[in-house]
Amino acid sequence: MPETLFDVNLQQLPDEYLTGDWCVEERVLNQSSPLSALAQATRLSLQPGTVQVYAPQHDDRGQWSVQRDELLNRPYLELQLVQEDTRALITRLRRSANGVQSQLNLYFQSGMELQLAQLC
Repeated sequence: MPETLFDVNLQQLPDEYLTGDWCVEERVLNQSSPLSALAQATRLSLQPGTVQVYAPQHDDRGQWSVQRDELLNRPYLELQLVQEDTRALITRLRRSANGVQSQLNLYFQSGMELQLAQLC
């Protein structure tokens, strides 16, 4: 039976909550290039300072960081990959009480949306 997930206050989101291996559960492309590694990604690995994107056609890697806007303190995931640089608003993060299971929603500048689940 899956554990109950609780919303994390995004204004107080610790970066380490994003660290780990994430699988892509749902994707909405909108205006994104369907050929980019992120648009085809099946899995993302966010380790301290480094990101690896796993996709059927081609993998990509690079660096990541969390930036916050000054007005509302909303967190953005900044990705500097070999093939593209992009930014995604973290719209939701849900975690189990013990932190073993997590679900992350990202909304990219291109309009692409990804729902990720942490692999445990």
